Amino acid sequence: MRASARAILLAVALSGCASVAPMDVVLRQPAPPALLRFGVDTFAFPNESRSKNPDKPDLYANYCFVMARAVTQFQRFARFDPAGPRLVATEYAARVAEVVARPPWDDPLPADDRVVIPGYASLNELSRDQEAAVKEGLGGRFWTLVHWSNWRVVFPVPHWEQERVARETLAELGAGRPVQLLVTNFPTWELNHTVVAYSYAVARGGNIEFTVYDPNDPQEPGQVTFDRGEQRFVASRLYDTNVGPIRAFRMYYSALL
Repeated sequence: MRASARAILLAVALSGCASVAPMDVVLRQPAPPALLRFGVDTFAFPNESRSKNPDKPDLYANYCFVMARAVTQFQRFARFDPAGPRLVATEYAARVAEVVARPPWDDPLPADDRVVIPGYASLNELSRDQEAAVKEGLGGRFWTLVHWSNWRVVFPVPHWEQERVARETLAELGAGRPVQLLVTNFPTWELNHTVVAYSYAVARGGNIEFTVYDPNDPQEPGQVTFDRGEQRFVASRLYDTNVGPIRAFRMYYSALL
C-alpha cells in the first residue's frame, strides 16, 4: 500500500470525537450507573470457540461482532412486554431481524416506536427460551467479518490515540451510551474480538476499569483496563484470554466506523 493511502486510512481509522474533554475533567464527574444489566440485557448463549468445540455440530462461532452489536440495538430499538401473548418461533425470528436491521448508531427510539417482543421480560430470557429463533433473526456473520474497519488491527497506533479511545468511551458512557470495542493483540492471533463496555470504575492507582459484556462468556462480565501510566489497554478479564496489553478501537458508532 502506498504511503499516502496508508496515511488516509490511518487518519480515518483514528477519527473520532474531536471535542472530548481531557480525562482528568471527565473523571471528576461521578461514574454513571451501569448501562446494561448483565444476565438481563445480554444473551444467554455464547459465541462459541472453535478450538474448544472441535467436534460440535452447528457451532455458533465467529458471531461475536453480531452479538455485541445486537445488544446495543436491542437496548435502543426493542421493548419487551412480558404480559403479551407468546409468539411462534418464526415470528420471534422476524422481530429480532427487525431490531438488528437498524443502524446501531441511530438514536434510541421512543417506547411507542420500538419493536415489541411479547411474552418475555428481557433479551436474556428470550434468547434462553428461543435460542434457535434468536440466532436465525440475528442473521449471518459474513459482513461483520469483512467490515473494512476490522483492518485497523494490522496498523500500529500511538499511545495518545489509545488514550483518546479511553476518553471517548468514558464520554459515551457518561452520555448513557454503551460502547462496542474491537479488541486485539495482533500480530498474536489469540485475540481479535469485540466486547461492549457498559460501566467503569477508577482503581486505587488511577487506572480505569471498564466492565464489558463479552459475547464469549454469558456467565459473568469481563473487564478491560486502561493503564493511564502506560497509556494502553489491558485485557484484565476476558474469556479464555491471557492477561496482557491489547489495543482497542471503537466500533459501530457511525456509518463509516
